Parts: sequence; C-alpha cells; structure tokens
Amino acid sequence: MADLRTTYMGVPLANPIVVGSCSLSKSIDSIKRLEQAGAGGLVVKSLFEEQIQLEEEEFRTRLGELEPGFAEAVSMFPKMEYGGPKQHLYWVEQARKAVKMPIFASLNCVSRVTWGDYAKQLEGTGVKGLELNFYSPAIDPEIAASDIERREISILEGVRAAVKIPIAVKLHPHYTSLINVVSRMETAGANAFVLFNRLLQPDIDVDSLTRHSSVSLSAPGESLLPLRWIALLHNRVQADLIATTGIWTGRDVAKMVLVGAKAVQVVSVLYREQAGHIQKMLGELAGWMDEHKFANLDAFRGKLGQKQGIDAWSFARGQYIKALVGVD
Repeated sequence: MADLRTTYMGVPLANPIVVGSCSLSKSIDSIKRLEQAGAGGLVVKSLFEEQIQLEEEEFRTRLGELEPGFAEAVSMFPKMEYGGPKQHLYWVEQARKAVKMPIFASLNCVSRVTWGDYAKQLEGTGVKGLELNFYSPAIDPEIAASDIERREISILEGVRAAVKIPIAVKLHPHYTSLINVVSRMETAGANAFVLFNRLLQPDIDVDSLTRHSSVSLSAPGESLLPLRWIALLHNRVQADLIATTGIWTGRDVAKMVLVGAKAVQVVSVLYREQAGHIQKMLGELAGWMDEHKFANLDAFRGKLGQKQGIDAWSFARGQYIKALVGVD
C-alpha cells in the first residue's frame, strides 16, 4: 500500500492534502469533518488586520452614537474597548484543540509593526506553523518593484525574529523575477512557499453600472501555473514547495509531486464536492502510485521537474513553438 506521508513547511503530515485558508474552517464541526475525510492538515481562515481596523472603527462609531443619549448609563460601566484580534486568536486555539491533524495559522497585515505582533500572538495559540499572505499591488508610479520586494522581505525578517514556528509565504505570481524573490525570502527565514494565491478580482455589472467583487471557484486548468513554477523552483531552494489553485483530483496531486511539490492546498473542490471528496482524491493518488509502483512520495517527487539537458527549457518557454507545429 502506498505511503502518502510528507511534510508541510517541515511539519510531518499523514498525506499531502491540506485544506487551504477559507470559510470551511469557520466551525469546529466543519473542521472535524475535514479531518475525518482524511485531510493531512488545515490552514485556518486568515487573520486580516484591515478587517480588524474596519471593525474597530465601526465599534467606536456605534459607541459614540450611544454616548449623547445614554452618557450616564455608559459611565456606569468600565471603559469599553474593541478586542482587536482576540476573537480570532481564541478561535484558532479552539480549532487546534478540536482535532489531531496539524493546524496552521494565516496572517495578512497592513502595517509593518503589526505583522510581528500578530504573528507572535498566533504562535501563542499552539499552531504548528504560520502562513504569511503578501500582496502589494504596484499602483504608485514612484514605487519600484525592488522597493516592494525589499519591504516584503523586511516584514518576513521581522516575523522570523518574532516567532520560532515554521513560516510559509503564500505568494502571487506577479513578480518580475519570482525565483530571485523566493531565493531571497528563503534566506530571510521562509520554510515553505505556497504557489499561488488566488487574488480577489473586481468586476463590473454592465446592467446596473456598478462595481462588485468577483469570487469564483478555481478550474483544473489553473493548476498549470503553479505546476510550471514549482518545476522551475525545485532543486533551486531547500524550502518546501506547496501547490495551490486548480487541484481537484488525486492525479492533480500526483502532477504537483512529480514536479517537486511537498504538499498541496485544496479549497474550491471542497466547496463543490464537500469534505468527503478528500478521501476520493487520496484513493486516486494511492491507486496511481500503486499502478506505477511508487512506494512513497519521495520515490517520484521532482521526477519531472526542470532538469539540465534536453528538457532544460521545457518549463521556461513562453511561446507555443513545438506545441503548435504539425497541429492539424
């Protein structure tokens, strides 16, 4: 029987399927169902500093609305303050205690100081590791790409100094030199890289002439982007490479391991097929491994990643070339 054990940012997992950060981790019952379905680990829904700031502003606004009419009543109670990240921290700790599979935290901050502060507080919940979500859109013509990269690496260094648990960086694909950025982030203390984050995409309703945010499920074809870059990064960095986006089947997991991935994150397929689909994916992966006589994941990890020689450019090309030649 195939051995599916692997690691996620160095943390041992029973298998390579990790539930990515999403609303499926909002309830203990849901988290337990995911564990029972066979998930190797789970990343709890992200702690967003921006959301906390908005909630605190709303809290202060509502409190201010009460004071003119109920000033005497308000003064009878201790000074009320917004709890900040306390509710999220409590939830992460409860999730960790509810299951045996490894639980990881996720963090997305705005200010440089808060990254380290919140990271330290999340470490205190007992999670096995921390995932940092970096997204810095270059919308100011005065800010160079190198400035953005230096800022993110500086933040990573600050978080690394603040915590002892493993750190994964969840990246978007829009870096000019992704391999260079990943290499520098590894030096700065990253233990793993999650490729790639699906970003929120604004959309336009042409009937109502309004803007709205578009949230859609990934499609299997989207897995080709992380597949290419994991293949290019394999053997160039020592950090774990984690694939995400468009992974719907056990064979998709096999593809990612073949190019060098240590594990994968799944989200969209679980919204469509429910938690039980994890067991199906694991069965497909194990069946494929038995068919090809691979005893464990290490037996074929990186087997089809970029190598020196005749296929050195197979993952680096940006045009069709051979793919279209001779097509009927």
